[in-house]
Amino acid sequence: MENLNFGGATGVAVLGGYAVIMLLIGYFAGRGQPDVHRSTRSHYLAGGGLGFVALFFTLYATQYSGNSVVGYAPQAYRTGFTWWHSVPFMIAVIAVYLLFAPRLYGIAKRRAFVTPADWIRHRFGSTPVTVLAIVLMLWGLANYLLEQLVAMGQGISGLTGNTIPYQVGVVAFVVVMLIYSWMGGMRAIAFTDVMQGIALLVGVGFLLVGALYLAGGSLGGTTQHLLAHEPDKIGVPPMEDSVNWVAMIIMIGFGAAVYPHAIQRVYAARSERTLKRSLAIMAWMPLVTTAVVFLVGIIGIQLFPGLAEGESEQLVGMIANEVAGINLFFFAIMVLLFGGVIAAIVSTADSALLSFSSVVSRDLYRRYLSPRSSETTTLRVGKVAGVAAVGLLLVIAWNPPTTLYNIFVLKFELIVQLAPAFILGLYWQRLSAAPVFWGMAVGALFAGVLTVAGVSDLYGVPGGLVGLGLNVLICVAGSLLHPAAPGGRPDAVAGAAERPAGATAESSEPGGAHSGHA
Repeated sequence: MENLNFGGATGVAVLGGYAVIMLLIGYFAGRGQPDVHRSTRSHYLAGGGLGFVALFFTLYATQYSGNSVVGYAPQAYRTGFTWWHSVPFMIAVIAVYLLFAPRLYGIAKRRAFVTPADWIRHRFGSTPVTVLAIVLMLWGLANYLLEQLVAMGQGISGLTGNTIPYQVGVVAFVVVMLIYSWMGGMRAIAFTDVMQGIALLVGVGFLLVGALYLAGGSLGGTTQHLLAHEPDKIGVPPMEDSVNWVAMIIMIGFGAAVYPHAIQRVYAARSERTLKRSLAIMAWMPLVTTAVVFLVGIIGIQLFPGLAEGESEQLVGMIANEVAGINLFFFAIMVLLFGGVIAAIVSTADSALLSFSSVVSRDLYRRYLSPRSSETTTLRVGKVAGVAAVGLLLVIAWNPPTTLYNIFVLKFELIVQLAPAFILGLYWQRLSAAPVFWGMAVGALFAGVLTVAGVSDLYGVPGGLVGLGLNVLICVAGSLLHPAAPGGRPDAVAGAAERPAGATAESSEPGGAHSGHA
């Protein structure tokens, strides 16, 4: 069995099988939703009816994908034990979800929100705040989608031993993604998330078992190898790295929790109890996903020493091919992982694309360009906008500009600036629109200038987190000096008011009395 690998016909067959399954899921999910092509709420949120299993796995797919399998193991390979902080920052994401998601869900359910911008518009009643939030959302979604496209190509290329070239793999699965998401919307995406989540959990677990077997059976041997050959990857990190650990945990905890597609999964839950149950299970997932991938990357240092940065990006595929050669059982499990990794990447990409389309179609086109457009027309505009965005990002992804991890971090610098509007906005009634606008603007500008200048951090603290600190300071100080006017919408913070029977999100456009204008 030592010559087994995923190249040639085997790799193509596995990829083809997963593609067919995803297309069938999209077809049947669409048939089960008569309004999926006529209602934006049905298409973008599955009608707000996702049950526990579907919601859990779609939340799981939102948090774990190409960046957490194809990208995280190479980062552990390059940096060593310092990368262990990837585990607690995934735990931090769930902690932040629990801080605000149940409260936001209650308001969203009453007000029939569809996009994250619906909350911003409802809470602050300010066009400048809403438009700036939309710009940051679209930036984050485009960056996130770019990351998944790069991960898709790297994963297909690495896991097939370059039999399927990077560019061919990206284009083929983008087409598959567009077709099934068009047919079934959020429900199709959630059901594919169930499939890929199971494959990923089982496959990653056995990838670690197989990697340990190849490395001699214990982590102790790997540790001794590092001590002898690369002691810098096992030593106590310097103070600046330790500061960076804490800073990244905070930034990614808040940033990932306010992803637009993550917010929409909160909206899509069948009930608050369903949402809380899903988040309770999600709290354990970093230990069985991120921690496992971290260990795989560490073992890879022993199995494939001396890889250059570009070569290390294909580490997961290289290890999977070696594990598949152990025996027939491991071959079958690696086939499961092989397809699961690609399906996970595609599924996360389609989540970002669906959210991108919803923001463009509802928050820009229908709100400002064509307020009288029908639901069908709005959906069509969203799909066209999604295709245009994918086409542009494919041009960039054709020759990826940097590693997956760097692409991953760049989006957080700006998307995390949305956190005060969601979290402070939910809990603090004095928070007013003008400070929120200037806080977001200053935080995003500060982080953007540092990025353009090539400054990744200040004494270990990422520029995005420093920007968030400025953002919060402006929000708090400005709202203390000029608080939101009393009256307005009591349920924006306290959850007290109910929607009148028959009202819709479009009909609940707030006035400016509650929060003022930027």
